[in-house]
Amino acid sequence: MNLLAATYAPMREDYSLNTELISTYGEFLKNNAIKGAFINGSTGDFVSLSTKERMELMDAWSGQRSEDFKVINHVGHTSLIEAVKLAKHSAILADGIAVLAPYYFTIKSVGKLVEYCKEVAMAAPELPFYYYHIPVLSGANLDMRDFVPHAVAEIPNFMGVKFTHNDIIDFQFCMELKDKLKPELEFYFGIDEMFVDSISLGGHGWVGSTYNHLAPLYRTISECYKIQDYEQANELQRRAIKFVQNLDAFGGFNGAGKSFMRALGIDCGPSRSPHITLTDAQLNQALDQMKSIQLNHDDFARSES
Repeated sequence: MNLLAATYAPMREDYSLNTELISTYGEFLKNNAIKGAFINGSTGDFVSLSTKERMELMDAWSGQRSEDFKVINHVGHTSLIEAVKLAKHSAILADGIAVLAPYYFTIKSVGKLVEYCKEVAMAAPELPFYYYHIPVLSGANLDMRDFVPHAVAEIPNFMGVKFTHNDIIDFQFCMELKDKLKPELEFYFGIDEMFVDSISLGGHGWVGSTYNHLAPLYRTISECYKIQDYEQANELQRRAIKFVQNLDAFGGFNGAGKSFMRALGIDCGPSRSPHITLTDAQLNQALDQMKSIQLNHDDFARSES
């Protein structure tokens, strides 16, 4: 089961990066059978980080790479110059790079998106390149079934898409393109709340924030699906959705989810504005809520194997 965690950016109380935590964080993920880290993404608040800070995170996470644990660095930026700089820096440090479309002046055509992606991909031509499809934030509302064939034809190191969109029809088309165009393509589904739906469409890889917290639960969902216990698989998926909803109610999932890592033994520190940071009282309240939605100790990731 190919789960990659979209990682948080660890910080100290003064909001500076705490890269010293990453070795512990990496071991935590590995102990919970996570197969890799997707760093500097939306979960990692890349928009709140400087280019220098994002490079520092890449440097630190590179030390966690192994045959069984890969690190994909998101290098997207509103500036193509900065995105290329981040890609070049990743060349000997990462197992792959990803980029989303510029998100202020938005891209309106597949041709322009391929052109943009190619410039970034060619900055690190030896690395697998993934497009990060998240139209709700990037504004690039383009069908991946149109983009993928052009990307395969024009970007030699194009390896797939991190598909963070609820258009499961488009996702299904992409899965069908895999066999027709390039069997080694990887489509990482990126909406945790639709994990069970993606399995039914042949999903083979996932990147998400809640895999930091609930990896054992998602493995159980997968096992239930394999033995055709769809009722239980859907019930467990509903609990995972409640987990997100309950934390989101504190003022936003990104900040609350990062704070919740404290309860799992990984203190990622505070969140930069505009995200919130849970107080100890709020964290205890959140833990009580987990019991009410029938999430128990075995559903959560553990700091030791």
